Amino acid sequence: MSVAAPIIDDLQNESDALDALVDPLTVEQWALATPAPGWTIAHQIGHLLWTDKVALISITDEPAFVDLVAGAQDRVLTFVDDSADEMAALPPAELLADWRRTRGALHAALRGVPDGRKLLWFGPPMSGASMATARLMETWAHGLDVADALGIEVDPSPRLKSIAHLGVRTRDFAFSVHGLAPPAEPFRVELAAPGGGVWAWGPEDAAQRVSGSALDFCYLVTQRRPRADLDVVAQGADAEKWLTIAQAFAGPPGVGR
Repeated sequence: MSVAAPIIDDLQNESDALDALVDPLTVEQWALATPAPGWTIAHQIGHLLWTDKVALISITDEPAFVDLVAGAQDRVLTFVDDSADEMAALPPAELLADWRRTRGALHAALRGVPDGRKLLWFGPPMSGASMATARLMETWAHGLDVADALGIEVDPSPRLKSIAHLGVRTRDFAFSVHGLAPPAEPFRVELAAPGGGVWAWGPEDAAQRVSGSALDFCYLVTQRRPRADLDVVAQGADAEKWLTIAQAFAGPPGVGR
């Protein structure tokens, strides 16, 4: 079994859970506004569809991916929204069917990526496991936007562990994109897992520490809830600074949802 296999399983299950939310929606409900300004439910699924398409290209056709990135250079600040607008304009049944086909092909392609291969992306190249984790994070985060638009509370699952892990691993990136030098010392992160237990990263004797709810930490690093509403606390000035800038997603720092 590849390193990525369990994460791909989680990605497939997370995608299926979101599919179950949108499958019964009426055409009118697909046009409901979500907490992301200017984005409807159709935009959220359209964004996932577009990103899954691009990830699949990265795996199956590297020259085409290089061309795609080059073609986006003159619209770096708009191409994500532009692609979501394009996909959201599709009839909902067509959009959903295309997302199902594309994500199925992506999941199958990810399962065939050798453990040592690096996949091209908009940031540094990444392993198949990292690509699957990034897709899991985005699917969960945009699924929250859909659930919020529908007034549905999504129960936390053990799938959050990979998202929390990504949030921890992107600590230095979060500092760098804000023009700050990453802290030299590792942090200790201890999170209460859904259903009991603790997920932990870093040395037990680290001076800089973060603790709290795993669900709330995932809300924080995906910028889906304001920090003031979350059970996540820092010990140490560097850890405190991190919680104000944390992001598990690539690209420039956002302004929050």
